[in-house]
Amino acid sequence: MAETSTVARPYAKAAFEYARDHKALEVWSEQLTSAAQTVADATFAAKVVGNPKLSQGQKTELLLDICGELDESLRNFLRSVGSQGRLAALPAIAEQFDALRAREEKRVDVTIVSAFDLDAAQQDKLAIALKKRLNREISITTQVDRALMGGVILRAGDTVIDGSVRGRLNRLRDALSA
Repeated sequence: MAETSTVARPYAKAAFEYARDHKALEVWSEQLTSAAQTVADATFAAKVVGNPKLSQGQKTELLLDICGELDESLRNFLRSVGSQGRLAALPAIAEQFDALRAREEKRVDVTIVSAFDLDAAQQDKLAIALKKRLNREISITTQVDRALMGGVILRAGDTVIDGSVRGRLNRLRDALSA
């Protein structure tokens, strides 16, 4: 069986292109994420998605009923996904859709892990430096990990910049043992 991300890719691309062309990226992103969260819910997955007694159409209509108010074109998209038996891939579709949207809007979500809480001035300074380096709008999420001892670890998509004391010590250890 194909991997979920492989199955999700063409659906996410088609949804993204439609939403972009109709200037509805934000609406589609919110509503697609909501539908994906419903499908990812363990109870819904067990009772509906994994239920062999329900047809694909019935599963899709139950999802649409639970989601309530959705853009009509998104409802049709979900019916298409459901008719192909791909409702379980909806969380991956939403994730890939959001990645395509972020790339289109030249935006990146950055997670900053630091040994101590960062104040607003420190976050702003990091955001300005990252915006310059990545040439994208930056959205920052911070986390605290006391095990770092000092410094920060930045995660922006696939890019990881480890400026922590722990990371530097590990690199020094590796260099000395080589």
